[in-house]
Parts: sequence; C-alpha cells; structure tokens
Amino acid sequence: MNDPGVVRLPSGRLIRGRGLRRPLALGLMPDFGLYLLNDPPLPMGWDARWVRWPDFCLPLDRHDAVCALREAWQRSTSERVEIACAGGHGRTGTALACLAVLDGVPASDAVAYVRQYLGPWAVETPWQRRYARRFPAG
Repeated sequence: MNDPGVVRLPSGRLIRGRGLRRPLALGLMPDFGLYLLNDPPLPMGWDARWVRWPDFCLPLDRHDAVCALREAWQRSTSERVEIACAGGHGRTGTALACLAVLDGVPASDAVAYVRQYLGPWAVETPWQRRYARRFPAG
C-alpha cells in the first residue's frame, strides 16, 4: 500500500488511513477495513468492521473499539488494512495513534508519530489525544 495516508508502524506494518468522503486511491484494495462512523458504512468489497464512533467524539462502546483496533493491528501482519472515518482526520488519526501504541510507540508520542504521516490535523480534539495516550498497549 504505497499511496496517500499509509502509515508505516515501527514493526514495518503498513496501514492506510483515509476519509470515506474521498474516493479510494488507485492501487491495491484493502483486505480488511475498520470504519469509524456514527452509522454503519455502505457495504465494501472486502471484509469490514464498524465501530460506532460519532464525529469529533470517542467510540460509544470503548470495549468494542479496543477489540476492533486490536483486530486491525493483528490482521495488518499479513493483510492490507485500512482505517477510515468520514473525513479521515480525527477518528482515523486517533485509531492509527492507538495502533502505533500497540506496535510499541510510547503512548505519549503516538499522536506526533501519526501526524508525521497524516499531517497536523490528525487527531483533532483534546479528548481524542487523551484517548490515544491512555490506550492499553498490552
């Protein structure tokens, strides 16, 4: 996955972050997608999971979100994984920061790590930054 929004985790895993409002970039399609939206996404042509996560907020079911993020991280060892919300910034950036924590990035550095790839707008709100800093690594 060598296209915009791809984050390379320290382990070498590649995960694409994107906004669903923009068309999917040309290239390899994901094998698995994790969609962070208030309402269920439209059907995709690949395996997908939905976490109910309103815009500018945090996931409504924290346990489900942790399980879904761990699944995405685990699947990224051998599958093309994408994480997406509507705009591709706040929720997507927050989720990718959590995956960075799972991959060994210190929680205090995870937001800055993801912003290197997605830009300064990734992880939009103070509570999203706090969520990533407190994400359970183990």
